[in-house]
Amino acid sequence: MTVQERDAIYARVAEQMAQDSSVPEALKLLADDPRVTVRRGGPPSGFSGGKGKCVVYWMQRAERGRDNHALDKAVQVGNALGLPVVAYFAGIKNFPHANLRHYAFLNQGLPDIEEDCAERGVGFVMRRYPHQKLEPFLQDVDAAMVIGDENPMREPERWRVKMAETLKVPYWTVDADVIVPSRLLEKAQFSAAVARPRLYRALPDFLVAYDNPKAEVAWKSPRGLHADDVRKDITEGWEEFDRSVEPVAAWQGGHHAAMKRLKHFCDVGLETYDRDRNHPEIDGSSKMSPYLHFGHIGPLTIALAVQEAAKRQPKLKVAQESYFNELIVWRELAVNFVRYQPQYDSAGCADNWARETIAEHAKDEREVLYSRKQLEHGETYDELWNAAQMQMVKYGWMHNYLRMYWAKKILEWTPDIDTAMDWAIYLNDKYELDGRDPNGYAGVAWSMLGKFDRAWFDRPVFGKRRYMSGASTGKKFDSKSYIKMVRML
Repeated sequence: MTVQERDAIYARVAEQMAQDSSVPEALKLLADDPRVTVRRGGPPSGFSGGKGKCVVYWMQRAERGRDNHALDKAVQVGNALGLPVVAYFAGIKNFPHANLRHYAFLNQGLPDIEEDCAERGVGFVMRRYPHQKLEPFLQDVDAAMVIGDENPMREPERWRVKMAETLKVPYWTVDADVIVPSRLLEKAQFSAAVARPRLYRALPDFLVAYDNPKAEVAWKSPRGLHADDVRKDITEGWEEFDRSVEPVAAWQGGHHAAMKRLKHFCDVGLETYDRDRNHPEIDGSSKMSPYLHFGHIGPLTIALAVQEAAKRQPKLKVAQESYFNELIVWRELAVNFVRYQPQYDSAGCADNWARETIAEHAKDEREVLYSRKQLEHGETYDELWNAAQMQMVKYGWMHNYLRMYWAKKILEWTPDIDTAMDWAIYLNDKYELDGRDPNGYAGVAWSMLGKFDRAWFDRPVFGKRRYMSGASTGKKFDSKSYIKMVRML
C-alpha cells in the first residue's frame, strides 16, 4: 500500500468521525489539524466499557515533556474530556540497529521528561522490556483515547498501522517533529529547490510558539501501577542486546541538555555559522542533530530561538537564513523522502538518470577495494577519510561536510552500489548518535545515488554522479588540524 493510499484511508476515518454524533464536538475541532492523523475514530470509550479514566500519550519519536505538539494535543483532548493525561514510554530492547550508545543517550533524557511532564500536571510512566507492551498499560490505566507521534520510518509506521487495527479506543497520531506538517507537501519532492518555496510559503502558519498547556485534571497514578525507574539503566539485564558500541561521555542526552546546547549556539555560534559551518576543524555547527533524532528537542524550538536571536541582532539574519536552509529545507526534505520512498535505504530509490549511469559503470575497475572491517577501523590510505570515520566511532558524530565525502569514498572502495549503500548505512546507524534517521538515509542517497542532485560530467565508477576528491575537499578547510583533533579524541 502506498502512502497516498494509506492517507486516503485515514482521511475517510477522520471524515467518518466528523460525522459521528457520538463524538464530542470539542474532539472534532481538535482533530481538524494538519498535524493530526485520525487512525482510529469514534468516541472515547475506555477498556472497561465505560468512559475511560485518562488520555494516554504514547511517546516514541518526540521524547520530551515540553514543546511537543503531540503531548499538547493529548493535554487539549484530556482537558476537553475532563480527564487526566499520562505519557507512556515503552523501553523496547530490539529497536532496529540500536545499541548501547543510543540507549544510553535516550536514557539520559527520561528524567527530563518526567520532570517536565510533572510541571504540566501530566503523568509519565516508563516500562522497559519485558513489561513494555502498550496494550496492557492501556488496560491498566483504562485509557479513553491514545495520542501518538508520527514517524515516517518503515518499522515505526508498521507499528502504528498495527495499533490502528488492534486498539479498542480512538487513536490519533501527531506530526510533532517537523515544522511544516509532512502531509502538506502531498508527494515526493524532487529537490531542495522544489521543496524550499513550498515549505517557506507555509512557514508563517507553523512557525508559531508552543502553548505548552497544562492538564486541568492532574494525573494520579493508580495504586499498584507498574512503572520502572527512569533514573536506572534501561538496558539492565537484557540478554542478546548489542553492547558493542560504548556511550560517549562528551554527549549528554535530554531536553535540558539540548536547550543548553541551543542557547550556546545562539549566543556564540550563530554569528559565525555561515562562515564556519563547513570547517570540520572548528566547532562551527549547532550539533543539534542527536537531540533532534531522539526528539529531545523539536525543530520548531530551534527555529524560534534562532529567529529571536536574529531579531535581537539583525546582523545574524544571513546566518539565520543559512541555518534555516539546513534545519527546515534539507531536514524536512529528508523526512519527505523517507515518507514517500519505501526503498529509502537501498539503491532502488535512485532516479532514472542515476540508475542508467550506475548500470553503465557497474563493472568499472576500482582503484582499491576495502573490507567492511577495514573501513570500520579506519584502515584506508586516506588520512582524512580515516579521521572522519574515527570521529564517528569515538565521538558518535561526524561533521556534516565530511559525511558527503565519507559516503562517496565508500562508493569508490566497494565492488557495487548495493554493497556501498549497505555498508555506509551499517556504519552510520551503528556509530552515529543521529543515525537510524531520515537525514542519514537521505544523505547516503544524495552522496551515492545523486538523489536531489543533478547529473554531472561522466567519469569512471561515479558516472554522472557528483564526485568529491580528497585533494579538493582537504583544501577547503584546515584538514591537518581536523585530523590532529580527531586523533586526540
